[in-house]
Amino acid sequence: MVLFLLVLQAVFVSAIVLFTIAFFIASLYEKEPKAAWMAGAVVVLLTGLELLICWLYGLGFFFHPAGLILLLAGLAVIGYGIYFFGRHTGPNATALKGVEGLIVGKARRFDEREQVFARERSIRPDSEQYEAFYRSHPELAQLDSERRRAGGLLGTPGAIDRPGERPNIAAMEAAFSIPPHFGKQKNHSPAVRLSEQDRPALSPEDAARRVKGFARQLGAGAVGITRINPVWVYSHRGEIFYDNWEQWGQEITVEYAYAVVFAVEMDWKMVSTAPHTPSVAESALSYSKGSWISTQLAAYIANLGYAATANHSRHYDLLMTPAAIDAGLGELGRFGYLITRELGPRVRIFAVTTDLPMECDQPVDIGVEDFCRFCKKCARCCPSVSIPDGAQQEVNGSLRWKLNAESCFGYWARAGTDCNVCMRVCPWSHPRTLPHRIVISLVVRNKWARRLFSLMDDLFYGKKPKPKAPPAWARFS
Repeated sequence: MVLFLLVLQAVFVSAIVLFTIAFFIASLYEKEPKAAWMAGAVVVLLTGLELLICWLYGLGFFFHPAGLILLLAGLAVIGYGIYFFGRHTGPNATALKGVEGLIVGKARRFDEREQVFARERSIRPDSEQYEAFYRSHPELAQLDSERRRAGGLLGTPGAIDRPGERPNIAAMEAAFSIPPHFGKQKNHSPAVRLSEQDRPALSPEDAARRVKGFARQLGAGAVGITRINPVWVYSHRGEIFYDNWEQWGQEITVEYAYAVVFAVEMDWKMVSTAPHTPSVAESALSYSKGSWISTQLAAYIANLGYAATANHSRHYDLLMTPAAIDAGLGELGRFGYLITRELGPRVRIFAVTTDLPMECDQPVDIGVEDFCRFCKKCARCCPSVSIPDGAQQEVNGSLRWKLNAESCFGYWARAGTDCNVCMRVCPWSHPRTLPHRIVISLVVRNKWARRLFSLMDDLFYGKKPKPKAPPAWARFS
């Protein structure tokens, strides 16, 4: 009996030791010396404990009542800990409703003309559209004018890394040169080339399988399908790129029923440098990939005989984050980004709208809302203090954390990058090595694991983690 209990205890402790060794190796890979040092210390401590237990067994300690009680107590603590942090603590019914679960009042469609990107890079000073917009939005006029005088959204690109930023800004500019090739209507909305009679016979299940498979083959990191909710369709066109000013202010209508929504992963090593220039180069590259993938995916669906429109940085009909939530890609985080299970927040989101009937995915509960409620790491680390550290509030009829977009973009202009600090420090952003996969699986299931690993993230990585050095090709000093 005692020998069996000792073997069982050894199995438990050995499993913990193996996990810690794997975490030690992962920490070395991530260039996290503090985490690696602490993991190594835990391995030594547990190994010493096992040797002590073997020594006590040799002395016959566990055959006495006090030793047996101690052994049983240790097993009980370990066993209950595994049960306590590994059990499923129940679903978040709000998350499983998707966007509808966030709506608590009357939500209006968002006008693309009000979006900061449309205000800064599309609308032209002294134009008819400029005068019309600021007559109806006088509160934005001075703020936007100051931002334009400072150089626009990124101010002086790469300012935070001067004078060694130029190669990374060159990479950013190279990547941003790609989406314009895909933005004209003939590209983002390819013509349907088959008659209804010539369309292949595809069930909704088969169509979804093929479309998602092709998207992944093209390089999408995560793909989901949903029916289009009118709430997350832009109300009026505001982004103009090809002098088609007759479209500015036109009401946007989406006649299609379905949206294929996908995420493009941003490289962890590049994001880990945020707010420095490698991270903005990686952002640009992800937008380039997204435009390429969405354009091909729209063409694929058009070649099946159905209408399709690519949504990327040169043509959006939809708000991407709520579309992704309804497509089951993840949940909305405290800092306003989508957080996915496999890739965390290190993603950019794109979509293809279509009338191809497909089997739809459902919203998911992966514990993000509960985790973000007490983590607050992004709010603590935000250079511009733009992320709220309090409770959610009602914004346009939906309950969520409201980012201060103006102060956030103000920091963009000073740094000359798109910051990405919140993305870098988020505990969900760690690369999916084996230890982090195990942690995520527990966090998804258990509310107490979310609290434990939020604290552990601060302990092992620091409450305010510093940026890492970039790959050699992207160094900036």
